[in-house]
Amino acid sequence: MFENLSERLLRTVKNLRGQGRLTEDNIKDALREVRMALLEADVALPVVREFIDRVRARAIGEEVLLSLTPGQVLIKIVHEELIRVMGEANAELNLRAQPPAVVLMAGLQGSGKTTSVAKLARWLK
Repeated sequence: MFENLSERLLRTVKNLRGQGRLTEDNIKDALREVRMALLEADVALPVVREFIDRVRARAIGEEVLLSLTPGQVLIKIVHEELIRVMGEANAELNLRAQPPAVVLMAGLQGSGKTTSVAKLARWLK
């Protein structure tokens, strides 16, 4: 999901060069690409809508610092919102639970669940 999102953002960032402020018009295409990448990654539509609305609200009118391009500012905002949506803190693994301790691993096919479980089991062993 993140590679697809990164590729789409890089394409649209090129269109934002040379602008001093993020406006509704110049971020519309970028947000469309973000929306499509999230939907293609099977993120629920209500979550995508809320995410895009929050990014749009933060991005419109954002002043671009001299050392950054408008695209970099937009990527920073998207990154911060992804962190907020996915969880800002890591939850600890409670191994003192009544045995057996159950851990749910969820993800798309081919996303590395089995590999992660094997690494976790080796680490816990």
